[in-house]
Amino acid sequence: MLIFEVIIALALAAAFVHFQLTKRKNYYQTSMLIQHINSSDEMKRTLAMGLYLRFKKENPDNLPNYSSIYIKQDPFTFESFVANVIQKSRGGSIWVSPGSGDFGVDFEHTTGQGLFLGQVKCYEGDQPFNPIVLIHSNMIKRGAVGGNVITTGSFTSSAYEYAEGLNIELIDGVKLVELWINGLENAEAEIKHFIPEFI
Repeated sequence: MLIFEVIIALALAAAFVHFQLTKRKNYYQTSMLIQHINSSDEMKRTLAMGLYLRFKKENPDNLPNYSSIYIKQDPFTFESFVANVIQKSRGGSIWVSPGSGDFGVDFEHTTGQGLFLGQVKCYEGDQPFNPIVLIHSNMIKRGAVGGNVITTGSFTSSAYEYAEGLNIELIDGVKLVELWINGLENAEAEIKHFIPEFI
């Protein structure tokens, strides 16, 4: 009987030690995952800010002395950059409208689902609902199935509220970076598909 009690006590002690080790391992893995997610989000926010600085409109009388390693372009080039990101990440064909007289439509994205209209904003702050109103009006006028309003910043709560139910996707700077990365991965997969012997 004493041997049986000792065996049970040892089994309980082993189970307790195993439980503690498993708990510690799970805690470590969870904390590493949280740290990775936070680092990833931080990187995306930094890249979003970098996109704003790359494409923002500068005062020609007071141009900063940027490093030669930086890429500096204007807001009109941003429209083409975003259209390229959308096409690489979502497929379809894209047409970028001219710089003026576009009635608030910076690009047209045609997919198997139909026509999507997009408006692009290179701004540091949060966008109000005004660009959403403009895209929605153009969607109705042109019979588009959806729209996108894309910014380097984010959107106000009234903008999110206004866009609800209109089939207009609001893409903030972080989501734009995610689409950019996704598009690069799609392009890389396509290259590997066509020239697998080099991979």
